[in-house]
Amino acid sequence: MKCPFCSSENTRVIDSRPADDNNSIRRRRLCDDCGKRFTTYERVETIPLIVIKKDENREQYDRLKLQGGILRACHKRPVSVAQIDQLVDKVEAEIFNKEEREILSSRIGEIVMNHLQELDPVAYVRFASVYREFKDVNTFMDELKKMLDQES
Repeated sequence: MKCPFCSSENTRVIDSRPADDNNSIRRRRLCDDCGKRFTTYERVETIPLIVIKKDENREQYDRLKLQGGILRACHKRPVSVAQIDQLVDKVEAEIFNKEEREILSSRIGEIVMNHLQELDPVAYVRFASVYREFKDVNTFMDELKKMLDQES
């Protein structure tokens, strides 16, 4: 493993343990050349998943894209990075447990919204407004009414 500080390949593992989610291994490493420490995570490689976009284009699933969308929805909200990582892990577990090679982006969006609604209602509405492409205030209000009805 290359050191992120000096690019040396002379590094070694000094500690290994399961990560918080128990789906990966957290490794603390030490660079023998510059003496700095860094952390890496090891995950099980999953089957490649193809996402079918709204315009019928296909692209390979990208965890960072999913994480970025959730981060934008949670911007300036009381949601920690750890909670966002857990949410991404839950969504991934749900889509990969289906053991399908292709999934509609709309299905991923629905799964994200289900989890976001539990985590933070404001982040949910933000995500839904982009995902469902709210065209006007009435569409936005309809979604808010649905949320309020569910809470009652």
